[in-house]
Amino acid sequence: MFNDKSILITGGTGSFGRQFIKTLVARYHPKKIIVFSRDELKQFEMQQEFNQGFMRYFIGDVRDAERIRLACKGVDFIVHAAALKQVPAAEYNPMECIKTNVNGAENVIQAAIANKVMKVIALSTDKAANPVNLYGATKLCSDKLFVAANNIVGEKHPRFSVVRYGNVVGSRGSVVPFFRKLVAQGSNELPITDPLMTRFWISLQDGVDLVLKSFNRMHGGEIFVPKIPSVRIVDLAEAIAPGLTKKIIGIRPGEKLHEKMVPRDDCYRTIEFKDHFVIKPCIKFSDVEVDYTRNMLGETGKPMEYGFSYCSENNPDFLSVEQIREMHEELQL
Repeated sequence: MFNDKSILITGGTGSFGRQFIKTLVARYHPKKIIVFSRDELKQFEMQQEFNQGFMRYFIGDVRDAERIRLACKGVDFIVHAAALKQVPAAEYNPMECIKTNVNGAENVIQAAIANKVMKVIALSTDKAANPVNLYGATKLCSDKLFVAANNIVGEKHPRFSVVRYGNVVGSRGSVVPFFRKLVAQGSNELPITDPLMTRFWISLQDGVDLVLKSFNRMHGGEIFVPKIPSVRIVDLAEAIAPGLTKKIIGIRPGEKLHEKMVPRDDCYRTIEFKDHFVIKPCIKFSDVEVDYTRNMLGETGKPMEYGFSYCSENNPDFLSVEQIREMHEELQL
């Protein structure tokens, strides 16, 4: 699908962007890969690693509608990964989060339409399901914008879909590097928000593979949710620093005790496939009739029963302390 195609990734210098580009380069022969981000230092550093002739580096911010429109010229596929993601920072700086996560999403949509891009996938988060913090609320709004964009274009391109997953193991700003830093500094305790806290857990590569598969699977308008394991925060701390004292510090502003990726209110719109769920749009597109129980790869799913929810607390798949440790060793975290 990506051979001889042009792919743009917003927020391309982030953890996901780097792994996504690394995977594209290893598996395909793209015509062009465009890294769109506002951090010129990280772009400079990426150029030392990814300096192939098809690489392009675009300094820009998704808040700037004209800049993202210019960057999308001749582009076939877009991955929208740019976002303000730190939960407490969003609570203290709400309008900055809204400008990037909501206004920026609309700018990407309009740029894709103006340039007749083929397909667009926006990255979401478990925090967008029944959000209690501003970050989650802005990502829910972003999800709605991308889903509804399919109604604007009708039967034409682009097609827009969303990929939603949980915490990424070892990504920049996540708890794993923070815990490891404390251990390296000789700390005699690890701060734990709440001993009951659970989170969905996915590796960076699995997140990238999910996005790549979703480009092949998508009709447009669906939210893809992978089946992934959960972890208990106390087990995570024990895996990283066995026997180290755990200090309970309380939940941060805007945090949940547990995360959901499919809330119960969406059960009637949820379809189960072998390794993922699909949440159908809540609106009916005026010019398109889609059977979401069968994706573009021919895979078939079944509607979920009333009352279903997919939550990190009641997930049937939990990683043990040893499994968490093995995953981190395998990923060389």
